[in-house]
Amino acid sequence: MPGDARRVSKGFDRVIAGADDAMWIVTTVTDGRRAGCLVGFGAQVSIEPRRFLACLSTANYTYGVATSAQHLAVHLISSESLALAQLFGAETGSEIDKFEHCEWHEGPHSLPILAGAAGWFTGEILRRDGFGDHVGFLLAPTAAQPPDPGNQPLRFHEVGELIPGHPA
Repeated sequence: MPGDARRVSKGFDRVIAGADDAMWIVTTVTDGRRAGCLVGFGAQVSIEPRRFLACLSTANYTYGVATSAQHLAVHLISSESLALAQLFGAETGSEIDKFEHCEWHEGPHSLPILAGAAGWFTGEILRRDGFGDHVGFLLAPTAAQPPDPGNQPLRFHEVGELIPGHPA
C-alpha cells in the first residue's frame, strides 16, 4: 500500500499543479503586530453571500498573528510582482519586518494594504477551521479595490521554486 499512496500523492500533486492557481498575499494586524504571507490555498467559496476561504499554514508567523485577528486583507498579485511574492513567501515575519521592505498603507480595519498588489479586498473573519497543516479563515468581504482590466495574476508555476520562510 505505501507504493500506492505515493503514486496517488504524486498524481494528485500533478493534477493540482496543472490548475496553476493564482497566488495571494494575506496581511493582518493584531495588537500592533503586522504580518503577511504568500498563500496558495485560497478561493471564493460562495456566490451569495460572497465568501472567501484563505488557508494559512499553522507553521507560519502570520497564522499566529491571525489567530487573534478579526479581519484579513487578501491581495491579488500581478505576474509582474514576483519580488513582492518572494518577500512574503520566502521570508518569515519571525525574523524580519516584511513591511519595512515594501510600500504599503493602512487600510480598512487598520490592515496593511500592499501598494504593489494588483487588487485587494478585506474581510471579516467569520470562522476558522482546521484542514490538516493549514487553517482556513472564512471571510466576508468588507472593502475591495479591484485590479485594472487585463491584469495577469501571479500563478503557482511562477513561485514553485521559492523556498518558504517556514516549512509548510
